[in-house]
Amino acid sequence: QVQLVESGGGLVQAGGSLRLSCAASGRTVSDYVMGWFRQAPGKEREFVAAITRSGANTLYADSVKGRFTISRDNAKSTVYLQMNSLKPEDTAVYYCAASTSTGTLAQGSWGQGTQVTVSS
Repeated sequence: QVQLVESGGGLVQAGGSLRLSCAASGRTVSDYVMGWFRQAPGKEREFVAAITRSGANTLYADSVKGRFTISRDNAKSTVYLQMNSLKPEDTAVYYCAASTSTGTLAQGSWGQGTQVTVSS
């Protein structure tokens, strides 16, 4: 099983940027589809973005399309989420996930999460 550790969260003003990182260990990260989810207080967890094993294909939630970019560096066993033009509604705990397919990410391996807070 792969272990995931997120980092890079913090407090940022609306319109600002953050880059989240997810470091994977324990298994070959290139074996996994990787993704990001988030959960805001009082809300259900929601899908943010996913990236295929090679990085050739990506998928985004409509709410972040055009603002967020997911990428991966398999040599570094790390997945990134570049977040630009942040909005207060992006405030949430962001989680990294790994699985064998995009459809099973929610049931895969998860990190502990990193807090992102966007002030207005």
